[in-house]
Amino acid sequence: MSFQRSGVLVLAGATASGKTQLAIDLAKKFDAEIVNADSRQIYAGMDIGTAAPTLAQVQEVRHHLVGFLAPDETYSAARFVIDAHAAIDTIHQRGKRAIVVGGTGFYIRALCGDMRLAPEHDEVIRARIRHESTLHEPEFLHGWLTTRDPQRAALISQSDAYRIGRALEIALSPASPQERTLPTLRQQNIAFVKIVLDVETSELDARIAKRTDAMLAAGFVEEAERIGAGVPAANAVGYPQALAYLMGAATYDELRQHLLRATRRYARRQRTWFRSEPYALWIKSGDVEAAAREFLGWT
Repeated sequence: MSFQRSGVLVLAGATASGKTQLAIDLAKKFDAEIVNADSRQIYAGMDIGTAAPTLAQVQEVRHHLVGFLAPDETYSAARFVIDAHAAIDTIHQRGKRAIVVGGTGFYIRALCGDMRLAPEHDEVIRARIRHESTLHEPEFLHGWLTTRDPQRAALISQSDAYRIGRALEIALSPASPQERTLPTLRQQNIAFVKIVLDVETSELDARIAKRTDAMLAAGFVEEAERIGAGVPAANAVGYPQALAYLMGAATYDELRQHLLRATRRYARRQRTWFRSEPYALWIKSGDVEAAAREFLGWT
């Protein structure tokens, strides 16, 4: 069996569910490389707030699509599909296996070929959404998105104007002939197994609290100040709260509580998304290795 035919392990889950370290452990065991599927870990200079792989972890196992984009640049699920497929193809050509890991449901579903995309934006639709955003609050636009694509809306905060606008562009765009040419795993006939890490809510909340304290101790507030407001990356979970603190809108203790609340809400939106994920297997972390062996024939 070739590495190409041995497929791709897709490892998804909520923030703080333990995906990063598990993927590294599996990569070392199966001689694999990792392709990031987190929409904020793609940005450079945001290692603390996005819990990006550390330098030591990257030295252990080769990672792709981590920290390669400036915070003021935009990125799309369609572009991710193209970039991720190129990375997977390169990995397979080197005789290695590929593990795709992340918590961005759009990216994972798009890469697998289980949702439609609009690879190129429609300027008329974009102008319409831009106009509507001047007339209505983000919550109104989120309600509009909910009527068109409730699954996508469920994962987006009602205050995240950028992602709501981008999602509306996709929801309102007619099907594009180009989307059929995107190199999804299904379109390329690459076998894969899609696993969602099954972590109890109480355990996830405890991990989020531990991570939040570690982020603050590591200099997250200073990182948010360097990133600043007004760039696409600045709407990542935690950064608006840190920037508000820097402006004097909260005490340090209130900042910690706001970070915990925002991260827990985000984790719940992720879990809501993954519950509707087509063909996904919900598995405890200790059973993922056995699943890779069973469904992909990895040895």
